[in-house]
Formats: sequence, structure tokens, C-alpha cells
Amino acid sequence: MEFSETLRMSLRAIRSHRVRSSLSTVGVVIGVAAVITLVTLGTSLRVDILREFTGGHAPNMYVWAGPPGGQPGFGAQPVFTAHDIARLRGIDGVATVVPRGVLPVIALTHGGQTVSQNGIVATTPDQFRTRTFARGESFEQGKREVVLNPAAARLFDDRLSVGDRIGIRTADGGTETARVAGVLKRSSGNGQFESGGSLPQVYVPTDPFYGSTVESPTQGTTQRVYPLVTVVAENHGTIPESKRAVKAYLRSNSDAARLTPDEYAIRVRTDRDLVNRVKDVLTTLTTFITSIAVISLVVAAIGIANIMLVSVTERTREIGIMKAVGAQNRDVLQVFLMQAVLLGVIGSVFGVVLGALGGYAATQYVGLPLVFAYEVVPVAIGVGLLVGVVTGLYPAWNAARVDPIDALRYE
Repeated sequence: MEFSETLRMSLRAIRSHRVRSSLSTVGVVIGVAAVITLVTLGTSLRVDILREFTGGHAPNMYVWAGPPGGQPGFGAQPVFTAHDIARLRGIDGVATVVPRGVLPVIALTHGGQTVSQNGIVATTPDQFRTRTFARGESFEQGKREVVLNPAAARLFDDRLSVGDRIGIRTADGGTETARVAGVLKRSSGNGQFESGGSLPQVYVPTDPFYGSTVESPTQGTTQRVYPLVTVVAENHGTIPESKRAVKAYLRSNSDAARLTPDEYAIRVRTDRDLVNRVKDVLTTLTTFITSIAVISLVVAAIGIANIMLVSVTERTREIGIMKAVGAQNRDVLQVFLMQAVLLGVIGSVFGVVLGALGGYAATQYVGLPLVFAYEVVPVAIGVGLLVGVVTGLYPAWNAARVDPIDALRYE
């Protein structure tokens, strides 16, 4: 029997029982749609993270000494001395090193108004190398200047601007006065240490504001010491080699190695490490959902097999007529196997469409750019085809073995 004739007879059988055929494909639709939705969501999230951390960002490495687990900077101890900072800057492939400390304060004052603030960031001008300023520019080392994010500029009734002066009441009871040198365009930061999101953030230069010091174990002199360090590589391609060199230095001949408590460890993490961790989480979640989808597909396969067995029984007389006019066993087998395959493929096609709509809705809900994983479409269609073959083989084989005389007598 020609392929076109087999296809025509199978489609006619499906159309004659539309409701029953539709219900038999529901499991395939749900299983495929669930996988497509999750894969689309995962792909969109991964691309968004990659754009966030490798698009406009410098090739950063975030360094701190802390306990196991937690986010970057969790439990960070002040162990990185000025000597360590200078040595890190000398490593091949390192463009710059940005130390970061926290200056404990009580409040900020301006124009007779006082607002509570428990800490401000002491760092260097390189902190703002990839940030955009709405007004002004970075502070200069050695000057009493501050940089504000927009949330900090809005702390006071008369919004702070470049040139204004604010008072900084420190935890030791003193008051420092500083000039606003610049206001950033966005409150949210662009690094793993900038976890404050849209919270008010005030930045001051380490000189003259930051006073945390320690005696350098390797130099024997009193030096500034920082809990957080951002090492910036020359480009993204040099990160792996630079990371190895940074870790080798910090864990051997550095002041940090001697100052780090025994139960703590020096940690070096890149933006790519964070992306890989997110990918691991997504992979685990995808595996879990795929397992559920497989159960749905098994249920769908049982449903299709049941429908095909019923179809063979209902069409017994038709099978007898086909064989009476010359149809061979393989012709009968082809007709019923084709019907099962069509049910599986049709279910997977509708599953892809439903999954694409689900992926679009999910990404819009969480605010991600839609990135559809086209490569999973042929896989989904292939799964539907496989389900059809597996579930239709036995009913088709049963139909092919029907005796034509018994079939013609069947009522």
C-alpha cells in the first residue's frame, strides 16, 4: 500500500473519533508543554544573567575571607592589607584592584535634617569605572568628597546634588563634613558585592575616611586592611589564568593567608562562577520537571495504546474487507501504526505551541527577555513520534494477525 493511502486512511480514522483521539493526546500535550515552558524560562534566565554579568561588566573577580556557604562577602573578615592590594595589582593579567571597606556611621546630616545610616562604603575611584553618573563625577583620593546613588540623594527633603555638603556622624562620636562629588545614574550596583539593590548607598574615598588598620605579618608595619577586594582582569579571556594566580598568592605568601581565621577560607569568585551556579540550579529544576513530564508521557502512551486496541476491535470487519480485497498483513500494520504515530506527533506539536505560550507568559511574569530554545522543538516532535511508535506497535501487530474469515464474520 502506498504511503499516501496509508496516511489518508489513518487521518480518516482519527477524524471519525475526534473527541476520543483528542483526549488520548492530552498527556503528550501536557508533558511536552511542561518541558518547553521550563526550558524556555531557563534559557531566558541564563541569557539574561550572561548579559548582565558579561555584557557591560568588567571581568571581575570577587575576593573575601569568610565561612563556608553564603553569598559573596558573607561573613567577610578584614584580612587584605595594603601590601596585598599592591601585590595583587602586580599579577600578570590584572588591570586593577579595588579594595572595599565599611565605615560604621550613625547618621547623615544636611540642611538641618538628620537621617539614620549605619554604614558607608570606603573604596577607590576605580569602583565607578563601569558606573554611569547622572551628575558630577567620582571623588578623588585624599579629598573629603562622597559619591551617592540616587536613593541616597533622595534621603533629604531638598534632594542632594553635586556641590552640596553633608555631615557624616561616625560611630566614635565624631562628625566629618564632605562635598558631594557625583550622583550615580542607577541605585543598583553591577557587582556581586553590590547586593543592596536600590538601598541608599554612600561612597567615600579610603583616604582620608577609612581608618581600619592592622600590623602586616609580612612587612611588620601598620597598614589599612579591607574585608572585600575586587580584582579586575584585563579582559574576560584572562580571567581563568589571573584567578589561579590570585588564589596562589593569597593562599601562600600574603598577609591575608596569615590573618584569616582557621575556620575561614579565602574565596575568589567570578561572575562566570555565579552563572554556572545558576545553571546548576536550573539543570536540577529541569531534571525534576522532566521527570514529571516523563510520567505524563507514560500515562499518555497508555492512553494511546488503549485507544488503538479499541480501534482494532471496532474495525475488525474493516480489516477483514481490506484483506479480502488483497491487503497484506504489513498494509494493515502500517495503517494502525501510522494512526498511533499521528496521535503522538499531533500531541507533541500542540504541546510545543502550548509550551511556547507558557514560556512567554512565564518570562513576562518574572520580567525576563524571551529567548525561545528552538533546538528542543525537533526533540519534542521526536518524543511524540517515539511515543506513537511504542504505543501503536502492539495494537497494529494484533490487527495484522486478524484472520480475514473471522473478521468478516465479526458483528
